Amino acid sequence: MDASIVRDAGLILAGYLIGSIPMGVIIAMLSGGRDPRTVGSGRIGGTNALRAMGPARGLAVGLLDIAKGGVPVLGARLAGADPLVEALVGAAAVLGASRSLYLRFQGGRGVATGIGAMLIIQPLVIPLAAPIFFGVIALSRYVSLGSLIGSAAAAALLALLVAAGASRPISLVYGFLAVVLIWLAHADNIQRLLQGRERKLSFGERDSSSS
Repeated sequence: MDASIVRDAGLILAGYLIGSIPMGVIIAMLSGGRDPRTVGSGRIGGTNALRAMGPARGLAVGLLDIAKGGVPVLGARLAGADPLVEALVGAAAVLGASRSLYLRFQGGRGVATGIGAMLIIQPLVIPLAAPIFFGVIALSRYVSLGSLIGSAAAAALLALLVAAGASRPISLVYGFLAVVLIWLAHADNIQRLLQGRERKLSFGERDSSSS
């Protein structure tokens, strides 16, 4: 078997395993904080960690979740992998974040991990999409809606950068896979939004916002 195929498969597997690391649960265990799985949406991402443990530890979880996406993609690049493999590694990390091997395939929504991967694949997308993400949350107070629209906007912006010659066409593979995985992880939120039952962002009561 070609050594490069083995390497690439290993990189993709590593992306999934790194993405699967449940940072919210680990931070709660190490700091004596409340397990984010017991509050709010029951997810383990930065938003729910903020509800469970407060701003400092919530921010730490968010940053570590971003690193879960960026580190494996950067590792693939340093290993000399093709851009397609980079894209697949990033998508694998997002899959791990939302379907963690270590938590019986439960997890977060994959948004922060998706941001981390995009920062390596095409960093220009993040500052362009961020105002949309935060603007939707500010206007609606639905983190889930901001994540859904923000991720779709990021994919669209990536396509525009490709059309403008500022990004490789192969990066669209990551853009497509990431937005599909993030939207699938928000399936319950989408249902509640359509039914008018999605709770708005709050920190003192149970809600089901994105995390």
